[in-house]
Amino acid sequence: MRDVASAAGVSVATVPRVLNSSGSVTSVTRHNVQQAVARLAYVPDNAARSLSTRNTRCIGVLLPDLYGEFFSELIRGVDRAVRARGLHLLLSCSHGDAGEARAALEALRGRVDGMLIMSPHVDNKVLSASVPSSLPTVLMNTHIDASRYSTIGIDNEGGAGALMRHLAGRGHRRIAHIAGPEDNVDAKGRLSGYLHGLAELLPGATPQVLRGDFTEESGYRAGRQLVSLSERPDAVFAANDMMAIGCLFALSEAGIVVPDEIALAGFDDVPIARFVSPPLTTVRIRIAELGELALERLVTAIDAGAVDKVTRQTLRTELVVRSSCSRARPTVIAVDGRRRR
Repeated sequence: MRDVASAAGVSVATVPRVLNSSGSVTSVTRHNVQQAVARLAYVPDNAARSLSTRNTRCIGVLLPDLYGEFFSELIRGVDRAVRARGLHLLLSCSHGDAGEARAALEALRGRVDGMLIMSPHVDNKVLSASVPSSLPTVLMNTHIDASRYSTIGIDNEGGAGALMRHLAGRGHRRIAHIAGPEDNVDAKGRLSGYLHGLAELLPGATPQVLRGDFTEESGYRAGRQLVSLSERPDAVFAANDMMAIGCLFALSEAGIVVPDEIALAGFDDVPIARFVSPPLTTVRIRIAELGELALERLVTAIDAGAVDKVTRQTLRTELVVRSSCSRARPTVIAVDGRRRR
């Protein structure tokens, strides 16, 4: 910066005023500084700048995984909101390991102005040890009872309950569930909605739960298990769309027609759900909107310095009826029962 100042014939203090568009400088001075910056190929040191301004213009995001359409949509929503504010993302994931989650959080310390965290491997102990109490943080879909962090999540149980009411209302009596990972908060909520719905709507029906891990492969394996049963279910509710799509492939491979022989439904409404054959009945989460809202909540806290102002928000879901459960044209039914086209 001293070299730029010398080449432009200005004081060192004038250079950052031009670069940051802060303070008043004449047009001639601005032109001279910009010319010197271009000629010397000067690039500001962001680390030094953040020490001076206490502002990195970066947001840290920790996710459990980066694979699959759900996380792609979530990142798209966060990125859209970040770019609109001239910010940047530093993205990491826990890879299904608590140690990696801690390491990622510690690596982001000092490099970001705030943190978005979605990880089943982060608990209060990890947060206290790895995230400074002064750092604005928003937790997404958390199982943590964290009184000092803002949270934003999904009404998983309500969405699963709406889907169960739809299946039972269509006359299905043997409804199986392909559950997600045992330590995942979304999977737990959807399993709870399935079990409560079964008990309420079909008293005496035996729960049939197969365990998956949210991947297409685990849905395919569950579908193969269902195909081998002597008494198959007449409907399958998978805890996410990707497992439902894997199950659909296994059923088709065995010559079982969906929905004529077995109805099939998922959860999330990822983009591909409407393009499989038959198109998938599912519970819609506005995934990109979840990312945008979480980022907006975080930016509000950063701008206001309101790290002590804790908020809670749960996003509603919608039931989207498509051909995998019905021959009717696609219908969106909010959890409150109102129909939308």
